[in-house]
Amino acid sequence: MHASRPPAIARLGIFGGSFNPIHLAHLRSAEEVAEALRLDRVLFVPTASPPHKSPTELAAAPQRLAMVRRAIAGNPSFRVSAIELERPGRSYSIDTVRELQRRHQAATLFLIIGMDQFRELATWKDYGELLTACDLVVTSRPGQQFVVSLAPLPVAARAQFCYQASHKRYSHRTGTAIHFLRISDLDISASAIRSRVRRGASVRYLVPPSVHRYLLQHQLYRGRLKTVAGA
Repeated sequence: MHASRPPAIARLGIFGGSFNPIHLAHLRSAEEVAEALRLDRVLFVPTASPPHKSPTELAAAPQRLAMVRRAIAGNPSFRVSAIELERPGRSYSIDTVRELQRRHQAATLFLIIGMDQFRELATWKDYGELLTACDLVVTSRPGQQFVVSLAPLPVAARAQFCYQASHKRYSHRTGTAIHFLRISDLDISASAIRSRVRRGASVRYLVPPSVHRYLLQHQLYRGRLKTVAGA
């Protein structure tokens, strides 16, 4: 008797970030996007060297990967990938999308980004190719105006999309789309969590219990971070 193969992934969400540390707002965002767009899987992709962020207070890659693994345990729709941690150099979204296209040739890819990231999209590496390589999912962010608009994109790029009001999305002439999704307004940030840890304040209920235990065990963010070979 042959073992049955797992079902093919038709709709794959890509959720990148430094996850420094991963917290409940990250998880809730991924859950709501998966539900709204009927994703088969959401792939959490910790960045090794974010091109738009300072490395200040960035925990070692194995530690951030370990925290994501602990945070998503128990959710069959969530997975974590070390694809950017294993690749040398800066972590560019287009390089990750290209590789995931190669690995999941039958899947439609959905790159999940926040409204703040969307406003800077035109500064991203090969952003024009990104618009045609995958769907973009733009989520609301606490304290920021949520506008369903392509205004952050150059005029030439905007001209290639057609708005579909019923779905709150812009469809590209190649078949991809930009989806705008308002999600729960959980005002939790990794920087605020790190600040609370530094001053000895509790971060319980801001991060999953497994991540809270990891922070305590490894004394992360309490002082100068040390690079570790594994976690």
